[in-house]
Amino acid sequence: MSDDTTERAKAHFFSGNAHFEAGRLDAARADYEAALALVPGRPSVLANLGVTLCRLGQWPAAIEHLDAALLADPTHRDAWAALGLCREALNQWAGAAHALRQAIALGALLPSLHLALSHCELRQDHWREALKALDDALEIDPREPEVWSQRGHLLRESGQLKEAARSYEQALQHGAEPALHRHYLAAVQDVREPQAPPPVYAGALFDQYADDFQDHLLAQLKYAAPETLLKPLLADGLRLGLALDLGCGTGLCGRLIAPHAEAVDGVDASRAMVERARASGTYREVAHGDLLAFLRASDAPADLIVAADVFIYVGPLDEVFAAAAARLAPGGSFAFSVEQADAGRDLQLRPSLRYAHSRPLIERLAAAHGLVVQAIEAGPIREEQGRAVMGWYAWLRRVAA
Repeated sequence: MSDDTTERAKAHFFSGNAHFEAGRLDAARADYEAALALVPGRPSVLANLGVTLCRLGQWPAAIEHLDAALLADPTHRDAWAALGLCREALNQWAGAAHALRQAIALGALLPSLHLALSHCELRQDHWREALKALDDALEIDPREPEVWSQRGHLLRESGQLKEAARSYEQALQHGAEPALHRHYLAAVQDVREPQAPPPVYAGALFDQYADDFQDHLLAQLKYAAPETLLKPLLADGLRLGLALDLGCGTGLCGRLIAPHAEAVDGVDASRAMVERARASGTYREVAHGDLLAFLRASDAPADLIVAADVFIYVGPLDEVFAAAAARLAPGGSFAFSVEQADAGRDLQLRPSLRYAHSRPLIERLAAAHGLVVQAIEAGPIREEQGRAVMGWYAWLRRVAA
């Protein structure tokens, strides 16, 4: 290789470094690719190009270059870190965890890498390893709110509620989103009069599940609420005008209602769920937003309002009942499911971050808003860890004029 070729490769390499540091990633990639064409297989160029492609979200291409760089130089810390993040992005949990551990062992002392490692360990059901990764991150910097928050989630889900509460308090102290973390705290402290969740909660929760939401519910959780709610209403060939599907998700209820209705409108807090519901072709309209605002946005009378497993993310229901009663046509039905509250409790926010309601509360709300209880029946809503989650299935009706 001539000296001129080497010098031109160096010039591209150093130019790429300057572009990378300035955040000009496309320009950095072009320079690194030019350098690599001049000095094929050079580990430093392969590594920097791989890191840049990782930052650009081009994960398969990044992995190809990072693997080649690490084959030549297995001590390249930044390449291991980028490889771990690329594999995490592709849901390759074991490979990601291995790469991240290599980066950390080589001295990459960044809380963000420990946080990513915890996520990968948790996705493999390695709870202790996930917790250790978070604790290691906090040893580096005990002021990281996201690490404290994830630590709270992990401990909450494993039933260590007192320590989960401490983690959420630390997250709040160090700048975590206040409304959301107060909601988490209420769930682990079993407050007697829980408030509604912050508006951001449900949308953020379900956006991440939209792609496999339906399969997960039906196959893994044995979700039965839509059919259980709708079968008695639609069994006799009932014809509906307008039906409203609250918290429509990807359209499980809508598909059952549509053959019996002139129009079905839906609403969901998750933008990703709304996109899936619209694409299904089931609905006349699907709104993205709050179900209470959706009910209040029109006075068009509905023959059916359904909310399958939705109020577990809403909590207090007085305003919802008022809005639903106002939208129902005379004789119209209001059908919904909720989780069963413990004996002596009307409303609970559980560590699962879901609300539970009592039968007497449903009956009082119905009476207060001019709705007749046709039936309230106990039954399983879904399964969790092989156990049935029990709920109330309620069918209410607005008195005909």
